[in-house]
Amino acid sequence: MRFFVTGEQQRKALLNTLVLMFLGYIVLLWLSNGLMYFHHMDLTPSSVIAYYLGSEEQFTQARSYQGMLEVSHFHLFSMGMLVVTLTHLMLMTQFSIRLKVWLSISTYLSAIADEAGGWLVRFVHPTFAYFKIGAFLLLEISLMMLLVVVIMSLIRAQIRIRYSEE
Repeated sequence: MRFFVTGEQQRKALLNTLVLMFLGYIVLLWLSNGLMYFHHMDLTPSSVIAYYLGSEEQFTQARSYQGMLEVSHFHLFSMGMLVVTLTHLMLMTQFSIRLKVWLSISTYLSAIADEAGGWLVRFVHPTFAYFKIGAFLLLEISLMMLLVVVIMSLIRAQIRIRYSEE
């Protein structure tokens, strides 16, 4: 990370390339997150309710407390690591402080809200399905924007490195 802080990334094409490859991997993670969501539900409240509360028509049972706890345990750690890594990389870009603060806050809050949404639908009230859908969409948009900002910054740095070497 010191390469970003000291500005050495301008001279470190290999580091930039490695970070870009990592971000490519995260793009695949982002895509699979969306695909997993749409494998179980869609953007309608009824599908979210059926997923968490079960459905007689689809012969599915309600999500269990233990099952949801296991998923949340893993998600809270992994999403926390993902978000802290991406926001940390974004902080080292040339974009405005306002954009950095807005993206950081929206990503953290939407990640927590997305995880809480399922719990709220299952154990509080089915109308929280709207909250779950909104949180999922905000999380996907926030992560995509983080990825775009960092990737754009690194590509610009790679271009500057190439031009400075010529």
